[in-house]
Amino acid sequence: MNVPLSRPDISDREREAVSAVLMTPQLSLGPRLAEFERAVADYVGARHAVAVNSGTSGLHLCVRAMNIGPGDEVITTPFSFVASANCILFEGARPVFVDVDPSTWCIDPARIEAAITPKTKAILPVDVFGQPADMDPILALSAKHRLRVLEDSCEALGARYKGRPAGRLGEAGCFGFYPNKQITTGEGGMIVTDDDALADLCRSMRNQGRDEAAGWLAHARLGYNYRLSEINCALGLAQMSRVEEILARRAGVARMYLDRLGDEKRIHLQRILPECRISWFVMVVRLSDDYTRQDRDRIMHRLREHGIGTNNYFTPIHLQSFYVERFGFRRGDFPVCEALSDRTLALPFHGLLTEAEVDAVCRVFRGLL
Repeated sequence: MNVPLSRPDISDREREAVSAVLMTPQLSLGPRLAEFERAVADYVGARHAVAVNSGTSGLHLCVRAMNIGPGDEVITTPFSFVASANCILFEGARPVFVDVDPSTWCIDPARIEAAITPKTKAILPVDVFGQPADMDPILALSAKHRLRVLEDSCEALGARYKGRPAGRLGEAGCFGFYPNKQITTGEGGMIVTDDDALADLCRSMRNQGRDEAAGWLAHARLGYNYRLSEINCALGLAQMSRVEEILARRAGVARMYLDRLGDEKRIHLQRILPECRISWFVMVVRLSDDYTRQDRDRIMHRLREHGIGTNNYFTPIHLQSFYVERFGFRRGDFPVCEALSDRTLALPFHGLLTEAEVDAVCRVFRGLL
């Protein structure tokens, strides 16, 4: 077999859109940028969308725009891609980790209040694998303690929480468009917000600190080259034109997996909150507690020998080597996250998987269990 872990859903519409940009003289800061931003803003019901070159860059700009810096603390989850904590470190603040809910795999709202200190400036929940965090209790805590909320929805474009779009539940949210995401721009991301000042500041900082009306060599503030090219924006705009089709395909593949693995007693699947619409990012399964991390690793090795793409999701952020060196974290600090990380693995997942491929993957996986 040759079943890759992920694959972007690219059609002739995307190829034609990119080719059309290459026929123009403007490859950056052109009309496709504004059109793509408007498409995403309208899709999630936001006043502003600010395109950037990655979800990581979007999170960084939001942290900076929220005036989070040295001496501040931001509460977040250790079960995530490392960028959701690194963006806090970029500005000299400290990520304060809170363990996760063992069934939803998102940050556990019941544990957050105990982590709040006079230094706490914000909460950064992550919509893990396209499942929105349980945001209402988080927003209640933020109001009670006057904290800002930045939603990492990099894996959750199209998800909804109690009818509200992911990315729109906090003061600002960020999406990512890496090739394994729901839609892709190759590399890219998007900030969404209703805050005029925050959006203007992020637009300036993504473009070397220039203000919109100023000249090309006039820089009003410290900024970065976080721009997203016209080529990327054209690709994203074509993807947004069929985003619901793409999401439906991914949901269909997810249903095939759930039908074939839902009764498997040796694994656990992520619990989806009944009031949520998950936006399927990956198909991650958790092995039962009878399995060890070494068992999980052996299963992944054997899957690859069969030509089946797989990976572990995630290594706990607090156990990444430079976090251990800098903050002294150690195994046992966040046991729910660690037990989850030791036993989770991703199976091939994208909207173009066939039923025969899913059947084959599930047959081999069950045999290895």
